[in-house]
Amino acid sequence: MDLQNRENFLNKLAQRMGRPRQNVPEPMPVLENNHAITRLTDREQPQLCQEFIDFARVMMADVVEAKEADLPQAIIDICEKYGGASVIVNNDQRLKDLGITAAIQAKYEESYIWDFNQPETNFEKAKNANIGVVYAEYGLAESGGIVLFSDKEFGRSVSLLPEKSVVVLRKSTVLPRVAQLAKILHDKAQRGERMPSCVNIISGPSATADIELIKVVGVHGPVNKIYLVIDDL
Repeated sequence: MDLQNRENFLNKLAQRMGRPRQNVPEPMPVLENNHAITRLTDREQPQLCQEFIDFARVMMADVVEAKEADLPQAIIDICEKYGGASVIVNNDQRLKDLGITAAIQAKYEESYIWDFNQPETNFEKAKNANIGVVYAEYGLAESGGIVLFSDKEFGRSVSLLPEKSVVVLRKSTVLPRVAQLAKILHDKAQRGERMPSCVNIISGPSATADIELIKVVGVHGPVNKIYLVIDDL
């Protein structure tokens, strides 16, 4: 369609609709509130964390709270509760610094640490693992969800393929909602910092519901989601 035919077509269309053509968009209406940005921001951090935990449990996540010094035993207690055996862990320095990686390696001979130099092995180990352990960047109080950043050391398969998924999260990193996460990512981009290759927001175990709203858990991901929340407030 050439330019003249396009103009004629649009003019006729506007005429049929009974209004003049608009070449300049109308201004956005003034919003009645800014809840999308401010909701839950009036909470103190302990209250925000409690709302996160409460909502996570509603979303069928198992939440375990522990002090930093107790994390090595806490991760073993969780793994034993959910069957132990084969455990895959992201090659995350934060998990190592907390003593979680070493505790798992000492307890389970079949444990495996993600190695970006071994892509095929990573996939096979994650697919056959009983438990995957990852470290979350943030928690979201509004949805009870956790935020995972992916890079070469943090394979998405570790949180998606094993039957059970354990997520380690600090209370100090719980945000009110997605708006605050978007601001963090925006500021990161503005500073020219390297962005994560993927941002995953996960709320509880994998689940779906059919037209009759019958909920089925574990259809396309982990059957159990466990949050190991570090009490660092």
